[in-house]
Amino acid sequence: MPVPRVGDDMSVDGPDNAVLTAAQEKETVTELTEAAERQVKEGDTFYLISHRWWRVWQDYVETTDHSISDGGDPLTAYTPGSFGPFSKRPSSIENSDLVVETPSSEDQTSEPQLKENLVEDRDYILLPEQVWMTFHKWYGGGPALPRKVITMGYGSHEDLAVEVYPLQVHVTVVPPGTKVSMKFSKKDTVGNLQQAICEHFKLDPENVRIWDYFNKLKNKQLTESSKNLQDAYIHMNQDILVEVRANGKWPESGTSSLGTSASSTSSPISGSSNGSVIGREMTVVSESRSIANGPAASKAVTRNGSSLGYPTYSMDKELGPDGWLGSSSSAPKAGPKGVTGLQNLGNTCFMNSALQCLVHTPPLASYFLQDYSHEINRHNPLGMEGELAVAFGDLLRKLWAPGKQPVPPRQFKTKLARFAPQFSGYNQHDSQELLAFLLDGLHEDLNRVKNKPYVEAKDADGRPDIEVATEYWANHRSRNDSVIVDVCQGQYKSTLVCPTCSKVSVTFDPFMYLSLPLPAKTTRTMTVTVFSGDGTAPPASYTVTVPRQGKYKDLMQAVATACNLGSDERLILAELYSHRVFRVLDEPSEWLTAIRDDDRLAAYRLPNSLEKGPLLCLLQRRLETDSYNPRKEGQWKLFAAPLITCLPEEVSTGAELVKIVKKLLRPVERTDRSVPAESMDMDAERSVSDVPNEDVDMVEGGKESPAEPGSNGNSEEVDLDTSDRLDDQSEQPFQLWLTDDKGSTREGSICIDTPVPPAASSARANIKVRYVAVDWSATALEEQYDMSKIDMPPEVLRTGLPATSKKARQEAVSLYTCLEAFLKEEPLGPEDMWYCPRCKEHRQASKKLDLWRLPEILVVHLKRFSYSRYLKNKLETFVTFPVNDLDLSKYVASNSEPQGYVYELYAISNHYGSMGGGHYTAYVKLVDENKWFNFDDSHVSSVNESDIKTSAAYVLFYRRIRSEESALRTDGDDTVVESHGSSQSDVLEVDAGMAGAPSHLVPP
Repeated sequence: MPVPRVGDDMSVDGPDNAVLTAAQEKETVTELTEAAERQVKEGDTFYLISHRWWRVWQDYVETTDHSISDGGDPLTAYTPGSFGPFSKRPSSIENSDLVVETPSSEDQTSEPQLKENLVEDRDYILLPEQVWMTFHKWYGGGPALPRKVITMGYGSHEDLAVEVYPLQVHVTVVPPGTKVSMKFSKKDTVGNLQQAICEHFKLDPENVRIWDYFNKLKNKQLTESSKNLQDAYIHMNQDILVEVRANGKWPESGTSSLGTSASSTSSPISGSSNGSVIGREMTVVSESRSIANGPAASKAVTRNGSSLGYPTYSMDKELGPDGWLGSSSSAPKAGPKGVTGLQNLGNTCFMNSALQCLVHTPPLASYFLQDYSHEINRHNPLGMEGELAVAFGDLLRKLWAPGKQPVPPRQFKTKLARFAPQFSGYNQHDSQELLAFLLDGLHEDLNRVKNKPYVEAKDADGRPDIEVATEYWANHRSRNDSVIVDVCQGQYKSTLVCPTCSKVSVTFDPFMYLSLPLPAKTTRTMTVTVFSGDGTAPPASYTVTVPRQGKYKDLMQAVATACNLGSDERLILAELYSHRVFRVLDEPSEWLTAIRDDDRLAAYRLPNSLEKGPLLCLLQRRLETDSYNPRKEGQWKLFAAPLITCLPEEVSTGAELVKIVKKLLRPVERTDRSVPAESMDMDAERSVSDVPNEDVDMVEGGKESPAEPGSNGNSEEVDLDTSDRLDDQSEQPFQLWLTDDKGSTREGSICIDTPVPPAASSARANIKVRYVAVDWSATALEEQYDMSKIDMPPEVLRTGLPATSKKARQEAVSLYTCLEAFLKEEPLGPEDMWYCPRCKEHRQASKKLDLWRLPEILVVHLKRFSYSRYLKNKLETFVTFPVNDLDLSKYVASNSEPQGYVYELYAISNHYGSMGGGHYTAYVKLVDENKWFNFDDSHVSSVNESDIKTSAAYVLFYRRIRSEESALRTDGDDTVVESHGSSQSDVLEVDAGMAGAPSHLVPP
């Protein structure tokens, strides 16, 4: 098998023509991947490849037979069950959907810049270097997106990870005030940073001092050259200030108009850097470029990413002059407490949402505002050496301080990433997963049990449930004793019954939160745009309902019914991307889960009479200039949707082909144009594509040229010489050229009085589909044709808008219904078989859960996210939940708790948008003020209680209402007494008492 060596040519001249079978490709990739994964180490290189392209390749290699029995070309085989006349083997690697813009021909040194918020297994796949080299040898294409493996985490939490988004910082040098953006690895050191800056600006290291300039404040001078950037609190897109000493004097603070608020006479960086930055993935980035992986710019707040690691010293060391980072006043402002926002550090809205809910949990607020240092367990092997608890406590105090200045949770985020690498980096994460980690991590850091005893659970053996439950709870508390257990942990009863011998096993297990299932819909709505194959009708979009677990044939049948498809017609269903046919969906038995909600589908309506004949695929192109460089020659770029029609065998001349094209374009002719279409036919047909093919200045080797962002992914383009410009003064509406499936080449001009030229001779040539580029004149697009009528189809399902409509509320489900579904008896899955001690075999037992002991703070997680092989889906189900009187009495199997089982809602973590992205906010109630507030990162605003119920509700926080509170409410008294004696008034008083002495809680 032709497997390339590392170091082989990585240009995009084209693929290796020695084509393997699908089975050979699959075998080779599997072997190389397994070999690489067995020996991954720090410094290895992985490559990103588009998940969209990867899906097509997977479909290709997983089909059992791609060849024909007589040994014909596997790329053009036309057999039943294949993609018909379309080749199922993917074309060249297409990574343009991962990058903002690819390097232009005038800037070959710049690297492609990744789009924001890309998610692994949704947007891209990571391939070991050898696998990428092999793919590139087979298919060509690109651009190549290499990334390094680094070590993340700390101690026992250390792990290897691919650094998909290197750390980008914005450097300002004073004097003279020059600004530039630079990229580093998080593992680069402060010394590397200094060396790179000095080399770039040609500065003497002895006359340079570098500042952490977060929030435009000189927070801390970076002097420890051996400390890596993650341990130095340097975040994504953070500002770095470089002061240069001139004539023996440092720049005066406050004279550079940079907003500095502190000065220092510290010496420059001490020591030397450990190694050079040369070859360490450091990249200088133009200031005018957009920032990779920043969050959606929905609000004007600071957007910096997080880093890993964090030394043990007090937060006070980087506070501003008023004692609070980012504040500009000399004293705390008077005002309500508990309404302080959190700055978004770069996709940290998930963290901000979870933190606001926890910070406003009254028992936890009361605890962390007191002196809890004596309860910190620094030696618990399951904990974080107490550092997570300290970081959370420090942040909580800042948020409960007077004033409304948003707090940047830099040190907490760094600490979190240090001990939980899964939350590092700059991607969006799940607020519930973070909550689960935080509650468990805080428990272990504050566990009062220093030496956990060994306990062995005894079987119930028919004993009373109350006795067994008490025994289980005592065993649990003997090993787990913290404020988190006191407040947040409950207990449920689990009953397993063997289906063979009827053996009953009863256990009582603790829980920190309840994860309740939502009823999943059995159907799915999908939007498909139907295009006429003969130009008799404009495109029409149809939204059809199909089984959620249906197959392609179900979708085809639904669309055929919706568009009244005749018995003498057929549909070709295709996914469109970048204004071309990306893949054809012609496998009837393929699951619909292979189609994502953000895909764009088109169905082409064609006659059955020409089913065996070739097809004509028209790719629309127009001449566009580079907005970054107007002087540069224009480029032909794809736009609008491709059109497909049957190509009769008798069509052999350019004139006949032009007639077919013009007929197909009839639906987009302008009815208000001054020149009738009929009067242009003969002149246009005589002059179509009079420019000789040899005059075209094609991209070298006919390869795909760089792409720029378009309305749907990145458009293909072809560089042309000035001689290739269409004459705007002529009346010809377009020129026709043979091209490839991407519309990136010109393989032959189509002239009126000459035969249609043959397709280019290459291993990828597909004689069953003729791709023709329609190069439009600007005049024709303005005056004769309205191409907006054949825009790209809409997405299969546009998600992300909160379903607060009347219809959504009518289809709502009760929180009690979700709880009942969680507690109902059901058989275990085949992967969760239970070992029956009586049968001595694994059995598919039935399982029944019951609530037994409820906590003071009940956290309810609504399971909105579901997963399948291709599809990660979010359920937008509207859940109606009680606000003031969640009564769980009938769901609790034990009646041993006199305080009752009625709860009041006090916080909600909301998620808006689709899975893997979207935005998190929090609704929080200040009980003493009886007001709800919306915490949206830095922005905090009041909200009506009637508005807090939406389909975005993801995690609900309830507090138990004591019996005395219930009695007060029954008597009509509005007074609310907080559980554990920790009302929010208590919180404010404790906070006021601690305001001047937080440092003694911080480890030295």
